[in-house]
Amino acid sequence: MAKKALIERELKRDKLVAKYAKKHAELKAASNDQKKSEAERMAARLELQKLPRNANPTRQRNRCSITGRPRGTFRQFGLARSKIRELAFAGDIPGVTKASW
Repeated sequence: MAKKALIERELKRDKLVAKYAKKHAELKAASNDQKKSEAERMAARLELQKLPRNANPTRQRNRCSITGRPRGTFRQFGLARSKIRELAFAGDIPGVTKASW
């Protein structure tokens, strides 16, 4: 089980990303727009830098919804590999069976 503080930090990042998502997307588009002048694009980049660091979506980390484990997390299930294995063997994940050949 991950530390509670790390899980809470990740939830705080999620809220911050959601709060600034629209502004971040607009500034990002403006800084990449070739039709705008170089000064306008530079101004957009500076505004983008003024946003909180944790408002950037790339700082988010996928975590297991049960244990909070940051590594080995499958996006399809939102679970760590160890929990997928346990739940699949118990038959709690529909459509997932043990492979044998």
